[in-house]
Amino acid sequence: MSGPVSDPVGDARAGGARTGYSVNCSILFTELPLLQRPAAARAAGFDTVEFWWPFAEPVPPEADVRAFEAAIRDSGVQLGALNFDAGTMDAGERGLLSLPHRGADFRANVQVVAGIGERLGCLLFNALYGNRSPEYSPAEQDAEALRNLREAAAAVAPFGGTVLLEPLSGAPDYPLKTAADVFAVLADLHGAGTDNAALLADLYHLAVNGDDVAALLAGGAAARFGHVQIADAPGRGAPGTGQLPLTQWISDLRAGGYRGEVSLEYRAPLRNAFAWLEDPGAGVG
Repeated sequence: MSGPVSDPVGDARAGGARTGYSVNCSILFTELPLLQRPAAARAAGFDTVEFWWPFAEPVPPEADVRAFEAAIRDSGVQLGALNFDAGTMDAGERGLLSLPHRGADFRANVQVVAGIGERLGCLLFNALYGNRSPEYSPAEQDAEALRNLREAAAAVAPFGGTVLLEPLSGAPDYPLKTAADVFAVLADLHGAGTDNAALLADLYHLAVNGDDVAALLAGGAAARFGHVQIADAPGRGAPGTGQLPLTQWISDLRAGGYRGEVSLEYRAPLRNAFAWLEDPGAGVG
C-alpha cells in the first residue's frame, strides 16, 4: 500500500492573502508546469504573481500567449510584473536591448509584452540591460539601450506602464551592478523625455554586489524604487536562510515611502518556501 500523497501547494498554504507580497513564478513553484503556477500561487495565498519572460522566443506563437494569459485569468491572480525577453539566460545572456544586433528582436518583443500587459492590467515591465559585448564600444551599446528603452517605455505608457531597470549580480559582463548605475541610465532617459522608467531594486543583487542597501534606504531612495524583489544571501534562498537583515530592510522600505509590493524572487522547495511569512522575524537577519 502506498503512503499519503504529498500536496506541496497545500503544505505551502498559510490561509489568506500574503498582503504586501507578490511571488515570482519563474523561480518559485518550479515543481509544477509553468501554466499551473499561477493557480498554485493563488492556493498558497498570493494575489499577485510575476514572471520572467515565459517563452522561448521574442515573438512566441499567438496560441502560447493566449494560453499564458488564460492561466493568469483563470487562477484569479493579478500579473504584477513581466520581464521583456532577456535572451538565452542559461547560456549567459542577460538582456537584448543594448546589443545592436539584437535590437530588432527586442523591439519586436516590446509589442508582444505591451499587448500582454494591456490585456492583463500589468503595469511593471523589467528590461535587463544586456552584457557588454566586445563587438561594440560601451558608447554604442548605451546608445542602443537608450533608443530601445525609450521605445519600450512609449509602448507601455498609454495604459500606465513603467519600464524597470535592474542591477544584477553573478554576471561579470553586465554593466549595471549598483543602484547608482541604474540611476545614471534613468537620468539619461528622463533627460530625453522618458519619465515612465524606474529602478527595480532587487535587494539580493544589490547586497551581493556590495551596494550599501541600508544607506540607500536611509538616504530616501526607497520612494524612487519602481519595484522591489528579495532573496537572502548567500545562496539566494528564502529570508532567514542567509545573513541579510531583510525584515529590517522591508520595514525601512515602507517607512521610506515605498508603496509597491515586495516580490519573493528566491529559490526554495515549495513545501517550505513561505514558512518565514508565518513568523517573519524568526531568523531573518
